[in-house]
Amino acid sequence: MPYLAKIKVTLRQSILDVQGKAVDHALKNLGYRTVESTRIGKYIEVTINEEGIVEAERIGNEISMKLLSNPVMENYSLELEHIN
Repeated sequence: MPYLAKIKVTLRQSILDVQGKAVDHALKNLGYRTVESTRIGKYIEVTINEEGIVEAERIGNEISMKLLSNPVMENYSLELEHIN
């Protein structure tokens, strides 16, 4: 049974988000004064063909930690969805 792993990767709060600051500045220049802050991240979808959700979750977490995120600077969240 395939599962769709939806993975969001964001910089830790303690890490300066230079790209987010640039977008925040641009939004304010465009007149969006009510925007208080902007942070940039990544969204990745991976299809995992495993029989059970426990194993699919293990693989999703493993690839997120080993390849898709930098655990020193980034956090990730994983959501699994069963694909029919």
